[in-house]
Amino acid sequence: MLRPLPPSVPATRAGLHRVAAHVLARRRQLYTGLIGLRPSPGGVTTPAFGDDVETLRTSGAILVVERAGITNRVPLTTLAEAADLAGVDLGVEFSVGERTPAVGDPHGDLGIDDVAARGLGDWWGFGLQVLDELTAIEPAVTASEAPQLWPEHFDLACVVTVAGDGGQDRGWKVNLGASVGDGFEPLPYLYVGPWGADRPGDGTYWNAPFGAVLRHADLAGLPDDEQRPAAVAFLRAGVRRFVPG
Repeated sequence: MLRPLPPSVPATRAGLHRVAAHVLARRRQLYTGLIGLRPSPGGVTTPAFGDDVETLRTSGAILVVERAGITNRVPLTTLAEAADLAGVDLGVEFSVGERTPAVGDPHGDLGIDDVAARGLGDWWGFGLQVLDELTAIEPAVTASEAPQLWPEHFDLACVVTVAGDGGQDRGWKVNLGASVGDGFEPLPYLYVGPWGADRPGDGTYWNAPFGAVLRHADLAGLPDDEQRPAAVAFLRAGVRRFVPG
């Protein structure tokens, strides 16, 4: 379960973000036109793609490339080394959205700490579990996208429809996700982000400019058997505020 994170998390997050965008997403986009990623043990992965059934994934501070039944690895020391193993050209212009991280110095140290990287991987995995549970059992959620780890914002997220008729055109739209930190909050957090301006119910729940957050540190301080129920309860409290009556 969740454990306190080391102080190297912000630097590690920045390095992994560059790898996710400019190596994993870039390689997947080259073959499929898609950029979405997924959590994997110890990090982040592409879905399998291509005729060679290829995947690229991080495992702590290591990049693993599986292609045509062969596995190769390289330490995540520089972006240039990772790109070389992956088979991507960092000189080609590439974007995953407005917040695409800069390529930066491809030969500079990425600053990725193995313990911190695995802690972020654990967080994404935890986020996937609680999003899956919430969308599967909460009657107020009448439709849901599949969660994806987006390389632009570097968060695991999905859009749900609350109190709709099962389609995507009615009901309230709410973003649910697990962020590994950003300009708002440097450390990981869960969030509920309504699309509109309405913030129904008790105003103390809405503790962020974009909605509501529950921080990793608050969950990691709980006993193991209370962490996931507390996370699901936080998400449920958000979506239920949009149920009429």
